[in-house]
Amino acid sequence: MFIVDRFEGDWAIIETENRDTFNLPRFVLPPGIREGDVISIEVEIDLEVTKERTEKSKRRLNNLFDE
Repeated sequence: MFIVDRFEGDWAIIETENRDTFNLPRFVLPPGIREGDVISIEVEIDLEVTKERTEKSKRRLNNLFDE
């Protein structure tokens, strides 16, 4: 369980069940969210985009040494 504790500028301060806190950018939260709202958070890896970024980095690195 995550609770919106408060807002500080562009950041939402989120409190966990054990009273630890962490910051989230406000723009990632749904419109209309308020202090005290309980939120759920799901994180997943975007494998396709990760692969594209890795390949792009490799191409750039190779281009540096090919010149």
